[in-house]
Parts: sequence; C-alpha cells; structure tokens
Amino acid sequence: MDLIDTHLHLIWRDRFGYGWTAGTPLAAGGFTLADARRLSAGRVTGAIFMEVGVDDADYQAEARHVATLVREGALLGQIASCRPETDAGFADWLAECAGLGVVGLRRILHVVPDDVSRSDTFRANIRRIGAAGLPFDMNFLGRTLPIAGELARACPDTRFVLDHCGTPDIAAGAFDSWRAGIEALAEIDNIAAVKISGISAYATPGTASFDTLTPWMDVVLEAFGPLRLVWGSDWPVVNLGSTMPAWIDTSLAWLASRLTPAEQAQVAQGNARRIYTLPEPRTP
Repeated sequence: MDLIDTHLHLIWRDRFGYGWTAGTPLAAGGFTLADARRLSAGRVTGAIFMEVGVDDADYQAEARHVATLVREGALLGQIASCRPETDAGFADWLAECAGLGVVGLRRILHVVPDDVSRSDTFRANIRRIGAAGLPFDMNFLGRTLPIAGELARACPDTRFVLDHCGTPDIAAGAFDSWRAGIEALAEIDNIAAVKISGISAYATPGTASFDTLTPWMDVVLEAFGPLRLVWGSDWPVVNLGSTMPAWIDTSLAWLASRLTPAEQAQVAQGNARRIYTLPEPRTP
C-alpha cells in the first residue's frame, strides 16, 4: 500500500530560522527530502510539503523555496503558511500562492492566543482561502477542539483538514474530552478530513506503539469514516515520539486491520488527491 504523505516537513537550517526547535532533538542539522525518501523505504509514493513553523520573517521565503521542488516534480505540492489574523498583505500572499504549487494553507493556532481564530479578520481571510478553492489545515490542541468547530461553522464554504487527529494529550490520558470534541467536529460537513499524523509526539516518551496509539486512531475512524481521513508522516517531528519507519509500520498495520482494501486505498492516497486537488497517477 503506497502512501501519499500529506504532512512532510523539511528543514533547511542554512536558509531559514526555526526558533521553535530550540531545546528539542530537532535543534541541530537539516532534514532533507533525500533523508525522508530513505526512511520511507519506497512506501511513500509522493509527498506534500507542510510548512514548518519557520520564524515569522521567513514563512514566505520558505514557500518560494519549496515551490522550486514542486516545479521539479520532487513534491506533489505544498501547504504554505499564512497569517489570516491580519489583512496587511494577505490578499497579495494568497494571489502569489497560486503560482507556488500551493495546494492548501495553514496557520499554526496552538502557538497563539486561543481567541485569534475568533476575530472577524481571521475568519474573513479563511473565507477568502475557500473562495480561492484551497483547503485550510487546522492545527488545534485537543482542549481547543470546540474553537475549531466554531471556525469551521463560521466559514461554511471553506474546506478544513484537522491535523494530527486533533492533537490529543495522550500522555495525560485526556481521552474522553478529546473524543467528545472529535465526535462534535465530525458533524460539520466542511471539515473534509482528519489527518492521521503526529500523534506519537503526544504520547509519553518511549511509549508510542501500535497498542498505545491505535485506540485514538480508532475514535477518529469511527467518527469521520474512511472517506474523511488522510495520512501524514509529520517527519521529522515524528522523531519526538517515534521514527518515520515505525510510524509507517503502525499506520499500515492499522489500516490493514480496520479497513477493506478499497477503504485503505482511499485513506492512503485517494482522499488526499481529492481534498488537495492532486493529479491522479499516470497509467502505464
């Protein structure tokens, strides 16, 4: 089962600033596309670059750099960073993204005050993203999933993808409140998908395993169904709780144990192609 990685981070430390990595195992060295390909061992057929939360001054330069890889065919597209909380330059950035191989946009929301996504300006700009035909990746913490629901309902013509299974606090065992949040979000039609990605980083260090992670994945599958799930590696952030090979092993074993072959294909590739408007694979 070949996967499309909808959440691949790459780090070019000689080009951009990554202040958030300070004090983490990701604080030194680069993480390249060649590294990712080696680690996936042929099990990932293509990847979408996901913006890496570079320092504010660098987020547009990051997208412009990644655009060269998209044009070369090394990446299927990119999900670029944006700042919907301000109108200054937003329309110009959205217009420029049309020529950068951008298939979606994201603003990391768990690093800003909870109310940022509630402003009229933020929501108006998210609607502009929808009007441009692009989805918006939502990155909320498990405790703020109700705010994610508010945003999606306020922007009914924008498609949303919820990253990292809604970022559950697995280490703290915050299962019931997170599950209630996931089930409520599943009732919102324009939340197009939840991303099966990233959750190993939220488990107690050293405990990320099939048995530890799959109960959380099962909740998302039960709530959203196989036509509203996409897969992502979250590499190299996945290294904070696991490794890319181990996460792929867990993901493929989970898919095989829960879904029919046709459903597995949708989660592995088909849903990502539809939601992010990716080209279908060429027929030999």
